[in-house]
Amino acid sequence: MNSNSWKAIFDKYQIYNHNFDNEPFIISAEMIKQATKHFTKTNEREVRILCKQDSREDRPNVFAENNLFMLPTRNGEYAIVKGEGYIDIPEIQSSIKIYNSKLDFKLDTSLIGNSEMQHLDFAYASSLIRTFMEDDSLVLTIRGRKYTPKFTFNVDKQTITAESVQTEVDAGYEGRNQVVLIEAKNSSTTNTIIRQLFYPFRQWQQYTEKQVKTLFFEKRGNYYSFWQFEFQNQNDYNSIILSKSQRYEIISK
Repeated sequence: MNSNSWKAIFDKYQIYNHNFDNEPFIISAEMIKQATKHFTKTNEREVRILCKQDSREDRPNVFAENNLFMLPTRNGEYAIVKGEGYIDIPEIQSSIKIYNSKLDFKLDTSLIGNSEMQHLDFAYASSLIRTFMEDDSLVLTIRGRKYTPKFTFNVDKQTITAESVQTEVDAGYEGRNQVVLIEAKNSSTTNTIIRQLFYPFRQWQQYTEKQVKTLFFEKRGNYYSFWQFEFQNQNDYNSIILSKSQRYEIISK
C-alpha cells in the first residue's frame, strides 16, 4: 500500500492542512518523484505504482483514514479527492443459469491458459454477452488503451475536469442501439474504483448517440458472472447503481 511513501508526500506538501471539503488537491507526477526520491525501493517511488489504488484495500493509510481516493486528471497529474471512490461488487444471490453455447463446435484453444481476456472472449464467442444484454446485434469494436476527450464531472460538491487520460477497455461491443463496455477481472473482486467504469463511459458517450452501458465481468470457478452498472447522471461520479447481475455456466456442444 506504500503508506510510508504517501506519508512523506503528505508531509512535504502539507496536504494534511488542505480543505478537501472545498476542492481536491492536485498533485503532479514530478511532485511525487521529488517527495519520494530518498526511498530506495522502486515500488516506494514509482509514480505508476503509488497511484494505482484500484480497490479500497489498495489505499495507503493516509487515504483510508481521511476518506480519500485518487483520480487522474491529465497525463502526469492527479486529483486527491474526498468521498466514496469505490463501488461494491456484491455476491450474486440468484441461482446459476445453465447456458448452452450457440457455437456448434468445441473451442480447443479457449482451454489453454487462465486469463481474464480469454474467458471474456469465450463468453462472447458463445454469445453469452449478447444473451445477458438481450441484444443479438452486438459485435466487438473496442479493445485496448485510448485517451479521453475533455469532460467535467462532480464528486459530491467537488468539480473535476479530466482531459487526455489514458483508459483501457477490456472489450467494447456495439449494437444497433447501444454500446457495451466491459471491465474484466480474473479474481474474486469485492469492490473496484468507479473510475474504471466511469471514465470509459464518459469517453465513449461523447463519441456516440447510442446508449453506453458498462459491465463488470469475472469468471469464478466454472461460472461466468456479469454485473451491469448504470450512471443515473453522467456528470455525477457517484450516481452509479447496479441494475442487474447474473451467473452462468456455459455448456459447450
